[in-house]
Amino acid sequence: MSRVAGTIRVREGCRPDDLPLRELIEGGEPVVLKGLVADWGLVRAAREDTAQVMDYLRTFCTDRPVQFSYGEPGIAGRPFYNDAFTELNCVVRQAPLGEVLDQIAQYLEAEQPPTYYVASLLVDTHLPGFRAANDLDFTAHGLSVHPSIWIGNRTIASCHYDAPHNLACCAVGRRRFTVFPPEQIFNLYPGPLEPTPGGQAVSVVDFAQPDFAKHPRFREALAAGRMAELEPGDALYIPSMWWHHVEGLSGFNTLVNYWWSETPAFIPTPMLTLYHAIWSLRDRPEREKQAWRQVFEYYVFGPAQRAGEHLPEPARGVLGPIDETRARQLRAMLLNRLNR
Repeated sequence: MSRVAGTIRVREGCRPDDLPLRELIEGGEPVVLKGLVADWGLVRAAREDTAQVMDYLRTFCTDRPVQFSYGEPGIAGRPFYNDAFTELNCVVRQAPLGEVLDQIAQYLEAEQPPTYYVASLLVDTHLPGFRAANDLDFTAHGLSVHPSIWIGNRTIASCHYDAPHNLACCAVGRRRFTVFPPEQIFNLYPGPLEPTPGGQAVSVVDFAQPDFAKHPRFREALAAGRMAELEPGDALYIPSMWWHHVEGLSGFNTLVNYWWSETPAFIPTPMLTLYHAIWSLRDRPEREKQAWRQVFEYYVFGPAQRAGEHLPEPARGVLGPIDETRARQLRAMLLNRLNR
């Protein structure tokens, strides 16, 4: 593993009833919350042995099939691409979670096992009752957050970003997180927007053996990166849009995460804007692009009130605050124009 220059700040003495969400968000930096979920039932089972952990999870499993990624031993735990970047190097299968656990258990001692990776599985849907002894109370912060669980063997989630804030709780096994601030996108060599191994574009750099001839700017990313290894019971706050590379270091790993956004649900994902901008702006002449850059700076990236503040309030239209009604009107207008 290539070594990054920095380490992620660690906060000791963390308790679930004193989760400093507002402080974390305003700080805008990744923070390890040491021992935050150390008293979870799953974490206590992890202190015993892998068999007990799997038995604990089976008490909540249903017969409902779950999706998981399967890869041959040769992919070494890294769901990624073929050499041409046209297809993924793994396949998606379905089976009840208990059967997936049985398959993982067969290869616990294998030096290079097949890859099994259950990603972003909604806890409430697939593990009813699990949250009673394994949860953080986000309602105390005025948030309705539905946790997801990630289960697998020595898997690697290639470096990517997520739009929401993320609180990742390491429950079983050790995990190594390597994080980079958003501006390092220029040095991380993102891959295709579609297909992707997990829904987001990932860095195509092999962090275990980086090819600096192909990816020379990755050295700059390493200089700006930070790393931490989490033990069962630790959690990591990852701010919105920070890139993170996640390695499961144990033969069996389980993580529970919470994603949340401070943006109202009626505001759509900026990924739609990105696709539209690639379509409508990227290939225009350079002078036009630079002029549009200024337009976007004025209307979008500058202060929210700037473009409309010199107008009477009734005349501002979309230049004023966006509420649910205005959001529906904008959506209808865009659909109408795109469908012409």
